[in-house]
Amino acid sequence: MSALTLFGLFAVTAMLVTYALEARSRWFILAFAGACLLGSAYGFLQGAWPFGAVEAIWAVVAAWRFVKHP
Repeated sequence: MSALTLFGLFAVTAMLVTYALEARSRWFILAFAGACLLGSAYGFLQGAWPFGAVEAIWAVVAAWRFVKHP
């Protein structure tokens, strides 16, 4: 496996775990936003710009949810 593939695997795994734990703490929402940024970077680095763009949007949505969460 290449370093880029391992990075992508880490990013997507982090997204899955932090999304699953969002109900436990608002900090997992922020962690999910960060994981989405990693996923976005992976998408752009591997040449799948639509994936990178959608993940960037998800990061903004998650950050907004973090700010609005009580």
